[in-house]
Amino acid sequence: MPSTPTTSIDLSAPDVVADPYPFFAQERAAAPVAWHEPSERWLAFDHASVSAVQRDRRLGRLWRDKEPAAYLAPFNLLHRNQMMENEPPEHTRLRRPVAQAFGRGHIERLRPRVGELARRLLAEVDPAGFDVIGDYAEPLPVLVIAELLGVPASYVPQLRDWSQAIVRMYEVDPGPEVVDAAVSAAVDFAGLVRELIGERRTRAGDDLLSDLAATELSEDEMVASAVLLLNAGHEASVNVFGNGLTAMLRRGLRPGPDVPRCVEEMLRFDSALQLFERTATEPVEVGGVTVEAGQKIAVLLGSANRDPAVFDRPDEFLAGRDPNNHVAFGVGVHFCLGAPLARMELSESLAALWSAFPGLRLAGEPTSRGTFVLRGFHRVPVGGTR
Repeated sequence: MPSTPTTSIDLSAPDVVADPYPFFAQERAAAPVAWHEPSERWLAFDHASVSAVQRDRRLGRLWRDKEPAAYLAPFNLLHRNQMMENEPPEHTRLRRPVAQAFGRGHIERLRPRVGELARRLLAEVDPAGFDVIGDYAEPLPVLVIAELLGVPASYVPQLRDWSQAIVRMYEVDPGPEVVDAAVSAAVDFAGLVRELIGERRTRAGDDLLSDLAATELSEDEMVASAVLLLNAGHEASVNVFGNGLTAMLRRGLRPGPDVPRCVEEMLRFDSALQLFERTATEPVEVGGVTVEAGQKIAVLLGSANRDPAVFDRPDEFLAGRDPNNHVAFGVGVHFCLGAPLARMELSESLAALWSAFPGLRLAGEPTSRGTFVLRGFHRVPVGGTR
């Protein structure tokens, strides 16, 4: 009987956080799926296994309240009631009204506004040197998602802070100060959304919160949906933009004539979301192993997106790569609902940046966020000519 493949990769080790891809390549070559004793779960490394895990409904996304449950109640409430943490039929019930709201043309209606906001932000930077994350990539998606939801622009700085505090809880081992900040942000964020939903129930507008307020979702579910949209939309766009832009600038690359195709390579090359976990509801065979009922398996999206079995020259950034079957947005029923918004936003913001600064270059060493699950840069100094 063959032995169980195992891995001891430390996902929080500084060298892994700095550049996980050489480590992923070693693990992927050794076994597509391996048991990770330190976290007592399986890790899936290759594209086929990562895709299979996400498509198999026997491997579900089952939310379990984080402990201590009483203290973390504000954080748990936002997650227990959102689509990403539930499986069908509950997932379907939570996703449908949000998908219908997205389908009412909100995204394409925002396209000219995204370009306008991008140009306005770029007009305010110092071309001799600026931080493309703090001055551009970070504020833009928050402004966009605030307009989509119908949140007043005066709250944008708080939305950024709340989002960053909440998502730090997704890391491998968040410390007490991270937990405290996440709870506080969850309380404040939920309070604002409840207030705005109350207003929309009496005075609806042309925004997504008004659409949600008119659905059959409970207030807790509306709040959770709005917070998910802000967190996912903001974090994905900021980190994909920063990671992809840094990769291009380090290599002296430009987007080329097909900006949307370049965006797909940004999504693939240095994935913003690296890990997503599932739990087996019954024994499931995947990648040559059996995941027993109750066991967890985590898919490593960044590893799948560098799989040489799927991508030619996977460690190179090819702006015109085609085909590009990356899994940055997931696959199956949990495929990211905000993917069309993210793609549109990234295309518009990338085109606007290069139009404003055709000579854009790095003006210093980028500063990493130092996190694994949500991979990105805290600061990327650039300069260039208008």
